[in-house]
Amino acid sequence: QVQLVESGGGLVQAGDSLRLSCAASGRTVSSYTMGWFRQAPGKERECVGTIRSGGFTYYADSVRGRFTISRDNAKNSVYLQMNSLKPEDTAVYYCAASGTGFYSGTDSCHLGYVYWGQGTQVTVSN
Repeated sequence: QVQLVESGGGLVQAGDSLRLSCAASGRTVSSYTMGWFRQAPGKERECVGTIRSGGFTYYADSVRGRFTISRDNAKNSVYLQMNSLKPEDTAVYYCAASGTGFYSGTDSCHLGYVYWGQGTQVTVSN
């Protein structure tokens, strides 16, 4: 079993930056694809981006160029650096782990994530 704990959320103003962290425990996640997702009130959960075991990243169009995903295998952690935040980025942000090794598919957002964190709230005001 893998436990994921997100942290770093908060209330910021438009244009500010935040860095979310996702700390994994119970098992090393270095071989897993990790994803960041978000869900705003009244909306479906959406994929923000992913990072594969080799470091290859994918970003949704809405965040590409503003958000950066990274991982630190020594710390068994994944990060989401969010710059130039907008009010529409307001959501609960979740990290997820694939639970399987190297992923070579084309849709890293929908590979069937097994482990999920509890989420951290990000609120961006005007």
